[in-house]
Amino acid sequence: MKKSLATLLTVLILFSCGWTPTCIAEPTETDAVWEQVSEAYIYAFPLVLTNATKTMSTNTDGSVTGRVPVNQINHAKKLADASFRTVVTPNVDTLYSQAWLDIGAEPMVYVLPETDRFCNVQLLDAWTNPAAVLDRAGAYVIALPSWTGELPENVTRVDVPTETVWSIARVVLSGNEDLPNVYAIQDQMRLLPLSAYLAGGDYAAPAGTYAKENDFVPVNKVLSMPPAEFFNTANALMQANPPAEADAALLEKLAAIHVGPGMTFDASILGADAAERWTQMLKGMRATLSAESAKYAQNLGQWIYFGRPIGDFGTAYTYRAMVALVGLGANTVDVAIYPKTHTDAAGAALTGEKTYTIHFETLPPTLEGGFWSVTAYNEENFLIDNPIDRYCVNDRSGLHRNPDGSIDITLSKEAPADTTNWLPVGEGDFHLFLRIYKPDAAALTDWQPPVVRTN
Repeated sequence: MKKSLATLLTVLILFSCGWTPTCIAEPTETDAVWEQVSEAYIYAFPLVLTNATKTMSTNTDGSVTGRVPVNQINHAKKLADASFRTVVTPNVDTLYSQAWLDIGAEPMVYVLPETDRFCNVQLLDAWTNPAAVLDRAGAYVIALPSWTGELPENVTRVDVPTETVWSIARVVLSGNEDLPNVYAIQDQMRLLPLSAYLAGGDYAAPAGTYAKENDFVPVNKVLSMPPAEFFNTANALMQANPPAEADAALLEKLAAIHVGPGMTFDASILGADAAERWTQMLKGMRATLSAESAKYAQNLGQWIYFGRPIGDFGTAYTYRAMVALVGLGANTVDVAIYPKTHTDAAGAALTGEKTYTIHFETLPPTLEGGFWSVTAYNEENFLIDNPIDRYCVNDRSGLHRNPDGSIDITLSKEAPADTTNWLPVGEGDFHLFLRIYKPDAAALTDWQPPVVRTN
């Protein structure tokens, strides 16, 4: 197919030139530079986006709710809603407890209590690679691999290769009446420097600072950066958050355009039309990432989910960038899968102008402590505003079953007479995510996934 397309393009060029081979444009030095620029952008995008998310999330002196300084836990007290803009495709099954750790000076200790429900802590490095999942009660020392200090026997060491660590704790809940139980779990979580932990646990976290210019939507901030700002930000971040050894070959190549740890990027190499070409590159990035990441997509009925190596990306840089763009902080498939659909069973795009039924013949199989949900998002990957503030239906929603045990969920703009099994979807185009946490292996093999039908 690619060969045929290339042949067709050659013929069209020849035809437009009057079949004169000499008029075919030869690739210029600037064209070669832009190929490297595109490759470098895809490589560095998750790193820069992670940093922007950290900057916004820790931008507070105590006057901004929902944010805390570095090395402190921010406990969400309510589920995400349509106003939430910190990350795309937020889940509304769990309360998040998030922290941005800096382990450059010394390790940090994370204390996780005993719980009666799904509760884990995902640790991501600065490149969005999960370094570990903490899912048992205990004290965990989070350190750089180079740290060589002594540890007591009652703690578990977890190495993370970058100074910046993003911890995302998820605690499942069953409606607002369950909030006090989750708050009790949150109150027992602790994060403190190793030195304070070894000294008995007394620790007063330092105050943070606020800067108005750091109030931004992280993904919008990164996508608005001009070339020099983006690449010099990436170059500085690489010094504290070193690239993996597997990246050496690519970094050797990118050094030619001065992208790498501690380098200084010179935008003059981009040519006279740099601003226009940069804009066009960014406009096409989503399509490029989706197309090149398609090989990682797996079918689950009419749903599609991105499988391995999600969360363990290695040198799959395009895949890593795509996941960062549409679902920053994704888990590995053994922790959760996120099947998605933007069409009905007939292949037509989902829109709020129609009414749909999701039919579950059987429910998603999960391991002990697992759960499932269906969530609707708008075209920007955020939750959809609706009059009853309902953004998902799940195994804790008290859904009505059909006489045969199956479940039907209504998707529509207008509320049906009985709203128990209703998921509001607003007026515009939308898509769905079926989250399955702690999936049984049968969920990916023998299970019959739900069908979305137009009424």
